[in-house]
Amino acid sequence: MDASLQTRHAGRFLDFVERDGWEYVTRSNASGVVAIVALTDDDELVLVEQHRPPLGRSVIEIPAGLVGDRTGATSETDLEAARREFLEETGFTADRWRSLTTCASSGGMTDECVHLFRAEGLRKTDSGGGVEGERIRVVLVPRQDVHRWIQTRIKDGLAVDARVYAALAMLDF
Repeated sequence: MDASLQTRHAGRFLDFVERDGWEYVTRSNASGVVAIVALTDDDELVLVEQHRPPLGRSVIEIPAGLVGDRTGATSETDLEAARREFLEETGFTADRWRSLTTCASSGGMTDECVHLFRAEGLRKTDSGGGVEGERIRVVLVPRQDVHRWIQTRIKDGLAVDARVYAALAMLDF
């Protein structure tokens, strides 16, 4: 353990810590975060909507989740978590997976980094919607309509997660 790291408060899922005079949060229940950029064979971007209590409203997101947050899954790899989360949230599986990049989610507030994957060859095998306690709505948006659709949803009062814009930028990678 880093001797300069001091825990100021330990929560159920997040720890509030300080290092070298800088306060931030770190996850205590997961080893990482994954997010999935996925297009159907009909050129539709796979998005999800779910209520996020910190914002007090629903948020448009790409499918994503935590690595190693399930009991007995502490050795789960990023790819295993991406496959699991994609199925849980959307009901889709994918024939091909490709690692795109890893990026900081909010470098001034957390040490969390997000590993982005590209999922291809999608097949709908389940209903999706998340696990217990989650109410995730799956939305398939034609690629050419995504920006217009997002603007409509913003006018409806939804927020947009920054990873959606990262996904749009990475569609042709």
